[in-house]
Amino acid sequence: MGAMTAAEPASDESLPLRDVRVIEMGHLIAGPFCGSLLADLGAEVIKIESPDGGDPMRRWGTSQSEPEALWWPIFGRNKKSVTIDLHLESGRSTARRLIATADVVIENFRPGTLERWDMSYEQLAQENPRVILARVSGFGQTGPYARRAGYGSIGEAVGGIRYVTGDPGSPPSRAGISLGDSVAGMYACIGVLTALHDRERTGRGQVVDVALYESVLSLMESTLAEYAVRGRIRERTGAVLPGVAPSNLYPTADGQWILIAANQDGVFARLADAIGIDEDRKRFATHASRATRQKELDAIISAWTAERGAQAILATLEEHSVPATTMYRAPEMLQDPHFAARDSIITRPHPTLGMLPMHNVSPRLSRTPGQVRWLGPQLGQHNEELLGREHDAGQAVPAETETA
Repeated sequence: MGAMTAAEPASDESLPLRDVRVIEMGHLIAGPFCGSLLADLGAEVIKIESPDGGDPMRRWGTSQSEPEALWWPIFGRNKKSVTIDLHLESGRSTARRLIATADVVIENFRPGTLERWDMSYEQLAQENPRVILARVSGFGQTGPYARRAGYGSIGEAVGGIRYVTGDPGSPPSRAGISLGDSVAGMYACIGVLTALHDRERTGRGQVVDVALYESVLSLMESTLAEYAVRGRIRERTGAVLPGVAPSNLYPTADGQWILIAANQDGVFARLADAIGIDEDRKRFATHASRATRQKELDAIISAWTAERGAQAILATLEEHSVPATTMYRAPEMLQDPHFAARDSIITRPHPTLGMLPMHNVSPRLSRTPGQVRWLGPQLGQHNEELLGREHDAGQAVPAETETA
């Protein structure tokens, strides 16, 4: 596993957000992913969890044969955990005392939950005018759908990406990851950092309102304009993007798939040199001509790749500066020399699971890079540090506090 490093984290003094305190409320992925990004860059992220089991991410992926969760050590990394029952007035009072000391609050409850708990932004800002409240929900804080329950999958469907994902002859599919949640978390992080910058000038906090469906919608390129101007609805196209060629998966002699992206005119000319397209080159010379002959061109490239092994193909295409790659999975990532050279994957010790590999901090900062200092903490591990010995977490009471 040469692509991993177990190097110890550097001093906290080098972390760019080391003077930012974040209170993270809510659970699962969308809101907490924002907290994870801020924590990786050095913010003190204090995660408020229910004393009755904490964030469900602590249990995701577990079974009788595999009782240790692999999600939580990574999703909870660099965070502190305190147990507070927000369904109790005493718990909300404790949370408000923490928020009074915070720069940022992140929540992904269903809209209206904080208001029902007397923790609206206006109420929080009375005690802490500088506080920034990042609110992540399915449909945003306003509009007729605001109070609807909406998880990442709902946001992906309403935002449009589900409809265009998959093969033409199959129902809409999904990516193998929680794409909508993660994109919403990224936008929440961008909003928080923007609000922190604005606060430097104004001294005042504000609300960052992130809707899952709008986060996904922002990825949808020109699909709205295509329909409004030309009446065209973008459909599922599998591995290809119609009109952009060649950019597809091609079979190899050793049973792999090669992705070749040579749709620019200059790059296609280099691909033609690499695979020996001579007589027909003029017929494929322009973007428009390749678009009209996309299937024909893919057939020519497939015939060439199918006679060669993946590594031989990659060597030839690299020699001609043609973008190409095989399909990466975890084994390929863990063995790849480029991942190793950039420390893209690091390992950190877990008390029962041993050394766990995971993604490194992104983005990279040259002078004050982020760090993975520790893995997901035990439930309530930081109660005494942050709340004092007298803190009584209480017992959780069921209530309608569904996350976005």
